[in-house]
Amino acid sequence: MLLERDLIQSTGFRNVREGGKVTGFQFRVRMPSYRGMAASLIDGIAVRVGSLVDVAADVPLWTFGGTTYTLQELWNSDGVRWPLEEAAVITVPLDGGLPQGVHEVSIDLRLRMSYIPLEHQPTVHRTSRKVTLAPEGGDGPFKYGVSLYSFMGDYGTVMDLETTLAAVADVNATGVEILGEGHVPGYPEPSTAWLDSWFNLLEKHSLEPTNYGSWIDTRLHPGREMTVAEGAAALQRDLKLAARLGFRYVRPKIGVVSGDLVPDPIWAGSVERSLDLAHSLDITICPEIHSPTPIKHPVVDDYIGLIERTGTTNFGLLIDTGIFQDRPIPLREGETRETRPAFLDGIGVDPADLADIAPYVVFVQAKFHDIDEHLADRQIPWEPVLKALAGAGYTGYLSSEYEGERTPWRALEQVRRQHSLIRGIAAGLV
Repeated sequence: MLLERDLIQSTGFRNVREGGKVTGFQFRVRMPSYRGMAASLIDGIAVRVGSLVDVAADVPLWTFGGTTYTLQELWNSDGVRWPLEEAAVITVPLDGGLPQGVHEVSIDLRLRMSYIPLEHQPTVHRTSRKVTLAPEGGDGPFKYGVSLYSFMGDYGTVMDLETTLAAVADVNATGVEILGEGHVPGYPEPSTAWLDSWFNLLEKHSLEPTNYGSWIDTRLHPGREMTVAEGAAALQRDLKLAARLGFRYVRPKIGVVSGDLVPDPIWAGSVERSLDLAHSLDITICPEIHSPTPIKHPVVDDYIGLIERTGTTNFGLLIDTGIFQDRPIPLREGETRETRPAFLDGIGVDPADLADIAPYVVFVQAKFHDIDEHLADRQIPWEPVLKALAGAGYTGYLSSEYEGERTPWRALEQVRRQHSLIRGIAAGLV
């Protein structure tokens, strides 16, 4: 499992319970040195959390390899080590724990370096970081998951599969969404070793596969159009792989023919040819309703028309919450309002429109771009969106899909903020 560059890790910041009572909180700290060292060389860690916590260096407990120690026990230890690749778990006693939300955690980490003159010891590493406490309870009527698309840019560079799944589980989510050709090595024929690792990690982190993203690349060959048979073959290839990986939903991103994302006309035939296979695999095919396509649009009418015409239970709608965006995404460097797609300013679909299509909605990608330290989303109006979903009877997954700035590791904290925000709202809907 890979670690974040910051000494204070976002994954692992949570309240702790003993016998059903919250007795404190804990967080993980990366070794600040270029090497691992004997844990007896630790001289403590002072911890401050805003105006709520200020404890001396000898108060927190330390956990290495699943065993917890006081500072005195570390000094007396022989053979306990802090490896470079392992984060130390710091537990701070605090009756009732920390309140939900974003906290500024500050530490003075003290280490004794034998090769530095005594008058310059201990070496003190001081740092602060704003981190979101792992959300607890308050699920409301929904289930919660995360799309690994949230970590694109990080994935394969500073995060691996185990790191991302651990981050998903750490926000107390239960569902994981992937992109077939984005997260499966050797696609479309992953190795047996990778498949074993996939299922072992799911079991380790108590996660279930939810939605699998696929593509029907209608512009595959220059100079000619894709046929219905080819479109069906592409979809069926991913249906089979999704089933092998344990997924229940497949989102085909279908090639489009217009600025409002009208899909290539082969979509209907490609889907209809695949419905029997989807049924045999117990998978629901669900194209996404994605900005700039609103709910009240011929594309949505056509999708619903296929359901009503065929009577299938293996085709439904996936809602991307980006359609509810009502404030613009800030311009990136080099962008102007005239040179980027207008829908990035938001198309502001009324969440009340969900009521008209509620019976057909099977999955929700909780798209977002930026949530500030006060848990205010800068683009998506979550309260009316969640109220509309609950009012429409939706009880399925809200699957985080972060699509903001791709600064390394930023997505980890943004996903934590979204889960804290939407669960706080959802808790008031029951």
